[in-house]
Amino acid sequence: MELRETFESATERAGKLPHQPNDVLLELYGLFKQATVGDVSGEKPGMFDFKGAAKYDAWEGHRGMTSEEAMQAYIELVDRLAAG
Repeated sequence: MELRETFESATERAGKLPHQPNDVLLELYGLFKQATVGDVSGEKPGMFDFKGAAKYDAWEGHRGMTSEEAMQAYIELVDRLAAG
């Protein structure tokens, strides 16, 4: 299976995972955005937008990763979470 197909399968499986802690959800978010959009751009949300700032930071943490690296990391994380 091609990397993109495996990544798309992992995104579907991620939606069916049992409830995950916020730090895991943010890691999934950051990897997904890096894989699909690339490096974060724009200004970090203001200090009262806690959710937006957390998402920005999660994405920012993967700056410089290629799309392929982020896809692979996302797939591996979903696999680990699915395995329990």
